[in-house]
Amino acid sequence: MDQVDFNAPHSMGTTIIGVTYNGGVVLGADSRTSTGVYVANRASDKITQLTDNVYVCRSGSAADSQVVSDYVRYFLHQHTIQLGQPATVKVAANLVRLLAYNNKNNLQTGLIVGGWDKYEGGQIFGVPLGGTIVQQPFAIGGSGSSYLYGFFDQAWKEGMTKDEAEALVRKAVSLAIARDGASGGVVRTVIINSEGVTRNFYPGDQLPIWHDELEAHDSLLDIIGAPEPMTT
Repeated sequence: MDQVDFNAPHSMGTTIIGVTYNGGVVLGADSRTSTGVYVANRASDKITQLTDNVYVCRSGSAADSQVVSDYVRYFLHQHTIQLGQPATVKVAANLVRLLAYNNKNNLQTGLIVGGWDKYEGGQIFGVPLGGTIVQQPFAIGGSGSSYLYGFFDQAWKEGMTKDEAEALVRKAVSLAIARDGASGGVVRTVIINSEGVTRNFYPGDQLPIWHDELEAHDSLLDIIGAPEPMTT
């Protein structure tokens, strides 16, 4: 029997997306937390609140991304008390960047910060491994992003409506789930605009089925057929 190296680095995969639209932003993510080939959590929430108007999508090491989010949330709370008004999206993104860059040798996490403020409206900032910060009309991250760059080049457009942007995010995450073994579970989205925040949840049986995918079933017995009851 082969010996298992428990000290070997674990593969950590996910799919996270942030998209701007005409009036706000839509964030989306899958829900699979994997530890190598083992699915540790199939319904995790990778979209974390930083303030009332700013959220962050987390990828990479769950522990690293969670502790960065906790620190940033604490600093933004102090910032809001000192200024007497909510922090802007740019301030939140730069705090994420500062922590990620100053600890780049110890962190394995890529983040997407998205939100809305009264000064610049909806904004998306990508903060990949290493602590670079890039403001973009859309950002994708995690292992599933490898399958989505060409799709976004073709499908994304300026001036989308809220419904168009959320449909794009939902479709993109479901495409990544179909191709990326480290992405899976359900799709969660967060819509942020001047009216507030809306969270949506899409279970696997409500996602489109792509090439060679099997339809969702409650159990393996639905596929192979339930056996006949035993008689004596």
